[in-house]
Amino acid sequence: MIKSIARFTGGFAATNGYCVEGPEGAVLIDAPEGAAAWLRQAGVRPQVLCLTHQHYDHVMDAAAVVEWAGCPVWAHSPYSPDLTLASRVRDMGMDLELVEYGVDRLLVDGETAEVCGMKMAVRHVPGHSPDSLVFHLPGDGVVFAGDTLFAGSVGRTDLPGGSWPLLEAGIRHHLLSLDDETKVLSGHGGETSVGAERRGNPFLAGAVE
Repeated sequence: MIKSIARFTGGFAATNGYCVEGPEGAVLIDAPEGAAAWLRQAGVRPQVLCLTHQHYDHVMDAAAVVEWAGCPVWAHSPYSPDLTLASRVRDMGMDLELVEYGVDRLLVDGETAEVCGMKMAVRHVPGHSPDSLVFHLPGDGVVFAGDTLFAGSVGRTDLPGGSWPLLEAGIRHHLLSLDDETKVLSGHGGETSVGAERRGNPFLAGAVE
């Protein structure tokens, strides 16, 4: 069972990272810019870094977190510049220095990962990014949705590898199928619930699980 969840928001895209404390330590969900300094200040060394996907704003501090905590990185796919989109951002004239990191464990759709004494169901929900995952902790009624689903919105699908049909189908199958009370913690913005998004998300009007 989850003991606590702390949210950090960093970088110019105001990206959320979540430090989830379980019975046997902490896991970090995503590593936006500034996450490593936040962890150091709190004196927390996560045992695992789980990535919802590898767009640059979610992995800017991945290498720094690994250096601080000595933890493995879990993700859907190996590290790839094509997934981080760093070169695309630099081509737009933005100053972006992303330190390469390694992925130690590839997570598979449908598996239940044991992490820090917690059971975390892994679901692959492409459409925003080809490697997008959501992490559901059914015993706690919490899902970490990355950039698939937001409060009143959904992830953009106009980036490389994006697909609205895939994203919509994945949200319907993997997220709207959860209990209404399930808390949704997203990669940007505040928290919401499955029920609130089923009833009021304008992008999902008419969607049923």
